[in-house]
Amino acid sequence: MRSLVPVLLVALALIGGPASARDRDFGLGIVIGEPTGVSGKLWLSKTTAIDGVAAWSFRDEAAFHVHGDFLIHDFNLLKVDKGSLPVYYGIGGRMKFESDDSRVGARVPVGLAYIFEGRRVDLFFEIAPLLDLVPDTDFWINGGIGVRYFFP
Repeated sequence: MRSLVPVLLVALALIGGPASARDRDFGLGIVIGEPTGVSGKLWLSKTTAIDGVAAWSFRDEAAFHVHGDFLIHDFNLLKVDKGSLPVYYGIGGRMKFESDDSRVGARVPVGLAYIFEGRRVDLFFEIAPLLDLVPDTDFWINGGIGVRYFFP
């Protein structure tokens, strides 16, 4: 039951955010990599969003992983003929629930997202250096590719 609490907190944060300049776009999908699981994103404005993942981490010993990030998107760096291709970066935190102890740390995601015309589907690639702070200091890099569908 304790492991469900972070999932519920991330879900509430994603659903309960302020209205967006992008028609309250909330997206849900999957991410494959380290970790692999469910990804959600809520646009807060035309260039900012929060995202979260509830997933399974396979590094060292397999464990449940949740993270949440505040993201800033640059839509002007890369131009495409159809859709949009923002570069994004941000800061967030993560918790990893291992069998013998849990880990808590900070992450700095950097990614690229292709948002299809109509803004209902995006594909993304992300890397995120992370620094675990509890129970001890450890550096690692998470990364993955994913797809999300945005609900009207």
